[in-house]
Amino acid sequence: MKAYALKAYIRQQGCELNRIGRSRNWQLKANFTQLQAIITFIDLSGEASWLWLTKLLRSQYQHLSHAELLKVAATLEEVTLSALIGRTDCTIAQARQIIDELEGLD
Repeated sequence: MKAYALKAYIRQQGCELNRIGRSRNWQLKANFTQLQAIITFIDLSGEASWLWLTKLLRSQYQHLSHAELLKVAATLEEVTLSALIGRTDCTIAQARQIIDELEGLD
């Protein structure tokens, strides 16, 4: 029953959650904001059996494109290196490049 609650919340966020063929594997299509909402939901629920999913979703931050990083940085009220790195788990070099572009220095 707990899995149904998680799947319902994921779909409620507007994400696509599909089973791959007849296997036990699932495919999730979501943007960064949706991933953040799912991770927050799992963290607040306190359900230990879902923690593996937060670890997996956080690892996907490493695959954010430059354009996605720009979108995230544009939504932050105060764009600092630590805020951007903390929000996206990007590298320092990526964060500096994004901030330079936002400030028009690049």
